[in-house]
Amino acid sequence: MEIKIQSIHFDATEKLEAFIEKKVAKLEKTFEDIKTVEVQCKVVKPATAQNKEVSLNVSVPGSTLFVEKVSDTFEESVDLCVDSMKVQLQKMKEKMRNR
Repeated sequence: MEIKIQSIHFDATEKLEAFIEKKVAKLEKTFEDIKTVEVQCKVVKPATAQNKEVSLNVSVPGSTLFVEKVSDTFEESVDLCVDSMKVQLQKMKEKMRNR
């Protein structure tokens, strides 16, 4: 699985990138056929609360799944995205089993 991280309107620290990679890598436990995960971190409306937006684009065979969350910190947004993506991947896995 390839993980691409893009930061918009700020420079991501190595610590943040390591956190993202560790969290996103756990998605493989839910669905082993993930090809790529594109993580986009963006600061929306600087100087306001709830301004850290994270989106995940997950490419799996035959489909691309997307989730986006906004919160006070990038870490929280990443956690919310990963949890939401796990649910989508689990549903996809069940659909594939039921074919």
